[in-house]
Amino acid sequence: MSTPSRVPAPQPSQVLMQLSIGFMMTAALHAAAELRIADLLKDGAKSTRELAAASGTHEDSLYRVMRALASAGVFNETSPRVFELTDAGELLRTDHEESCRDMVLWMGNKFHYDMYPEMQHAMKTGETVVEKVYSESCFGYLEKDKEVGEIFNRAMTMFSKMLGPAVLEAYDFSYLNGKTLVDIGGGHGVLLTSILKKYPDIRGLIFDLEHVHTGAQARINETGVAGRCETHGGDFFKSVPPGDAYIMKHIIHDWSDAKALTILKNCHAAGRGKSKVILVEAVLTPGNEPNFAKWLDLEMLLIPGGRERTEAEFARLFEQAGFNLMRVLPTKSPVCVLEAEKRS
Repeated sequence: MSTPSRVPAPQPSQVLMQLSIGFMMTAALHAAAELRIADLLKDGAKSTRELAAASGTHEDSLYRVMRALASAGVFNETSPRVFELTDAGELLRTDHEESCRDMVLWMGNKFHYDMYPEMQHAMKTGETVVEKVYSESCFGYLEKDKEVGEIFNRAMTMFSKMLGPAVLEAYDFSYLNGKTLVDIGGGHGVLLTSILKKYPDIRGLIFDLEHVHTGAQARINETGVAGRCETHGGDFFKSVPPGDAYIMKHIIHDWSDAKALTILKNCHAAGRGKSKVILVEAVLTPGNEPNFAKWLDLEMLLIPGGRERTEAEFARLFEQAGFNLMRVLPTKSPVCVLEAEKRS
């Protein structure tokens, strides 16, 4: 009986080459997302001639891009120049309930191509690169450039949709029945409204910048929680509204320890009784273990100036702000739920 042949391990040079062309995959994926190629394939396989006619593209160029993406598992070439969607490609559809298209459009936006070539600046100075490139802070620029800001907001809304079910499965909010949960930096309200839908006895408040929080009203109305949910505008570095618990999804990671501590101390000052802070964040793992948070940490380094943190680093921040970290719950997603309770 013959022994099955083993696939040889990639050579070190092959590993480096594969890593070095990552930007090409991002650009190809972004182009396919912008052109809505996945929408054109949702009813089944089509030829690149059909796809080019429908998308207004050059047929041979489109084929070459789709062939490359097929090699990465986004499309499947069923016969010469005929493609269908894979399971991953399905998530580029605009109408898919778990669509990732908005995040692809954000990560492949020119904004990122302006930032990442300047990584050495952050490495040498410890500063972000947004100020160097645009002479603006990250969030200042996103407010100023309305088009890029809207792409960012849609991506964050998509991420909330993706994480929401995992958070609701992992964490029981029922102890807040009859009380108020404040979503700090709650954006367009996807996470909070999903919590309020599941727990009809909880009241909610979305707190974000003036130009952001008003975008939540449509979702509040659509989800039927208008009688229990309000939106307020303000600056969480100055103060936050009173509440019985505070939830923050990917807010603390945007900021340095000093600024994160300011936000947490404001939650401590405004919280009623033994209020809680619930963070939805990635938690860094030690050593060489692959972890999406280790790459997300570079986004924080270059753009807002924040960082991803280990469980011990979160515990230390909470301690300094007057909270005790009670538990860290993994979810069926890239994030954990961290629960902290105010010390009396």
